[in-house]
Amino acid sequence: MEIILLERIEKLGAIGDIVTVKDGYARNYLLPNKKALRSNNANKKVFEANRAKIEADNAARRSDAEKAAEGVNGKQIVLIRQSSNAGQLYGSVAVRDIVEALHADGVTNVSKAMVVLERPIKTLGLFDVKVALHPEVVTTISVNVARSPDEADLQAQGVDVMADLFEKDESGFTEDYDPNAEPGEIATSAAADEETAEEA
Repeated sequence: MEIILLERIEKLGAIGDIVTVKDGYARNYLLPNKKALRSNNANKKVFEANRAKIEADNAARRSDAEKAAEGVNGKQIVLIRQSSNAGQLYGSVAVRDIVEALHADGVTNVSKAMVVLERPIKTLGLFDVKVALHPEVVTTISVNVARSPDEADLQAQGVDVMADLFEKDESGFTEDYDPNAEPGEIATSAAADEETAEEA
């Protein structure tokens, strides 16, 4: 279906561009959300007549979004979640969780439609998430997913908490070694003491 764009849409075009998209995308998303008009002679005339107003409205929304972006850009939110020892979350972090955390942090001008999350977050760590406050104003926030506020602080400082955890486990484990033991025998300090007494 041929449509006239009423706002800039990533990977499609800018205001006033006439593009061809799949019918379902146009009918279910672009047309009902007033992001585009069907491309026909009547609509082309309507668009040209209102072009200046549409562009002025877009510029006003863009400048509001740019002001709002100053309060959002680079913001870090911390989400405390339970996870397995390997760092896999029980469940996942979705757009709704990010928006709720932003609202709790005092950023109220971000809606679910603005958060661009390619796939749900399913592991611990630091993640950069895009927030599109306007089609032409995109900022990035940092989402810190951790098991505790202390871990979140460490991750914020650049420490890989999961790697650290495994290193600690490995360094704390030492095995008793008895060079005289038979294969399969468990080395104990008492057995080693008896053997030295017998040899003497």
